Amino acid sequence: MLTLIKHGEVYTPDYIGKKDILLVDKKIGFIQDKIDVPKDFIHINVVDATGKMVVPGFIDAHVHITGGGGEGSYKTRTPELQLTDATLSGVTTIIGVIGTDGTTRTMSNLIAKARGLEEEGITCFVQTGSYQVPVKTLLDKIEDDIILIDKIIGVGEIAISDHRSSQPTVEELAKIASSARIGGMLSGKAGIVNVHVGDSYDHLRLIDEVVKTTEIPITQFYPTHMNRNPHLFEAAIEYARHGGYVDFTTSSIPNTKDDWNIKSSKALKRILDEGINIEQITFTSDAQGSLPKFDEQGNFTGLGIGKVSSLFTEVRDAILNEGISPKIAFKVVTQNPAAILKLDQKGMIAEGKDADLVLLNKDDLTINTVFAMGKMMVENGVAIVKGTFE
Repeated sequence: MLTLIKHGEVYTPDYIGKKDILLVDKKIGFIQDKIDVPKDFIHINVVDATGKMVVPGFIDAHVHITGGGGEGSYKTRTPELQLTDATLSGVTTIIGVIGTDGTTRTMSNLIAKARGLEEEGITCFVQTGSYQVPVKTLLDKIEDDIILIDKIIGVGEIAISDHRSSQPTVEELAKIASSARIGGMLSGKAGIVNVHVGDSYDHLRLIDEVVKTTEIPITQFYPTHMNRNPHLFEAAIEYARHGGYVDFTTSSIPNTKDDWNIKSSKALKRILDEGINIEQITFTSDAQGSLPKFDEQGNFTGLGIGKVSSLFTEVRDAILNEGISPKIAFKVVTQNPAAILKLDQKGMIAEGKDADLVLLNKDDLTINTVFAMGKMMVENGVAIVKGTFE
């Protein structure tokens, strides 16, 4: 199958000007100033991208694909992700995680859902485990999961600094990171440890102690929700100064009356103004995860649900409202997560990479067309491929 995208303004995510892109089956075959269709060649789909920006398909590295939550009892368990939740939001690659409930949400279910999403047309990997320590793996050990299961690329989300966590020790977190690192090294995967950071003023202390007292590098950790409140955000800036990755959650609600989440777009502007390297920063949606609200005593008071659509909303706001250049803003959902997670075929528009592309209307920066692995999933803002039960 051949698809020719003509006259689009291409961001790789770096801006390279107006180009034509030929998709060959699931890959990007050629990128040239002009590609003409041979006169007698009829088996090719031509897409006119005039007036559109062509960017890499978005990577959402933290999604509760099998649903999440339950903090308000059984009725608050959130539903599974549907295919068009992702594609209509420009997301073509997802990393599935479990979260708080490591009992009724299982690794076998997580992997089955990931494979189902891939059968429906997008790319999906997962992390092994949940909030809990010891980590509940699919096989006997973290190393076994990462080395032997193709879909498993790391560990997480391990909860710290949160009243819902297992209150892991420095030694326990160090052993998790060591296992993930070895598993990654032996399998060519990232072996990253995705860490849920809660509201506690302990912030990133556990990670800091592991890095100070062992040989494990700070880049083995991928902490998320770093914009959940002002004091954690300040700690995130200092953490980034030491070379750590910082992930901002785009789905958010306030946790207490006076303790508000910081919008990811505003957080990006501020952290860049502080001189932090853009390559250390990502956005994720926390989609399908419950967004519980607690009072100052830790009592549950309300619930929201994360949405994949929030991912590009915050990227768009960063460009339109915060004055961040598109080539910088796009990196937090394309090139950066691909590099951190060692997804070598993702996150960039280049010959030989996977044909995951999003066409944005240049006039209002809205999603027009989405390709996942060379297949058109969304056209003119409408999902033309739907999930099995949609």
